[in-house]
Amino acid sequence: MDWDPNIKTYPDIGYRAFGRKGKVIVSVLMHMELYLVATGFLILEGDNLQNLLPNVECFEFGGLTIGGKQGFIIIVALIILPTVWLDNLSLLSYISATGVLASLFIIGSVLWIGVFDGIGFQQRGEFINWDGIPTAVSLFAFCYCAHPVFPTLYSSMHKRHQFSNVLIVCFVLGTLCYASMAILGYLMFGSEVQSQITLNLPTNKLSSRIAIYTTLVNPISKYALMVTPIINATKAWFPYHSNKRLFRHMVGTSVVMSTLLVALAVPFFGSLMSLVGAFLSINASVTLPCLCYLKISGSYQKFNGEMVGIGLVIVMGIFVVIFGTYASLVDIIHMSKF
Repeated sequence: MDWDPNIKTYPDIGYRAFGRKGKVIVSVLMHMELYLVATGFLILEGDNLQNLLPNVECFEFGGLTIGGKQGFIIIVALIILPTVWLDNLSLLSYISATGVLASLFIIGSVLWIGVFDGIGFQQRGEFINWDGIPTAVSLFAFCYCAHPVFPTLYSSMHKRHQFSNVLIVCFVLGTLCYASMAILGYLMFGSEVQSQITLNLPTNKLSSRIAIYTTLVNPISKYALMVTPIINATKAWFPYHSNKRLFRHMVGTSVVMSTLLVALAVPFFGSLMSLVGAFLSINASVTLPCLCYLKISGSYQKFNGEMVGIGLVIVMGIFVVIFGTYASLVDIIHMSKF
């Protein structure tokens, strides 16, 4: 971006490196990732509402009987739907910015449950589950998959020379939060810890309910922000209708309904996020940035330490994509049978 001030977004970098094909590939990966993360939000809500209200076993809609979790997913989708109709998302952006505090709040609540609510930290499980390594690495990738928004963040900063410091602070704080929750989950529930630790928490405790409620609020406030780039990209295909409010509402409604159908068809949060991490996040955050850098800088023409290092990162990324995607798909297929 320092070499070319016309670059404002991640797809622009793909275009600068590989032309129109590069821009299309980057755009597709970005929007697929956002789409599946939004789908994961619906699954997350359904799981936690079912955990919070276990006595609700089914719903009846127009004579149709729908399972409890599926019913909760549909209800949450209907609640979220009006947020994608908003033309000005500034209010939601402020609400979603509280996600950092919410994450710290959830960690504090889980720690409180372990210390004061009788759960303790004596549980143990299998220390290293080798069969789960591909899935774990994929989830790690998902946790650190913010790279597609870096160009937008960088271009919006007044003091761009501080960008590296911003990244260091964000990644260090993120790592501390992830590691804290991982260690707490292992010590509190061992190998029985679920894809969402809130599903392990005793719902009769106030601290557990606070953690679950906080988890429920976050996705609702962030869903519209996640799908807005998808809606805008779809509108761009229809320039004659893009400025019409009714058309935006139709596109937004279609996106919500389609994510709802995917969430109902594949209601497995951990496996879906692992698939996103393996196939999309690794490509968008590891492989493509390296390839774009090599092409734009011309470093691929020089055989030196930098070239070897970047080459190793690319090879690692390809391995994670292959084995992580395979492991995630196997998990989804296996869970679908039950």
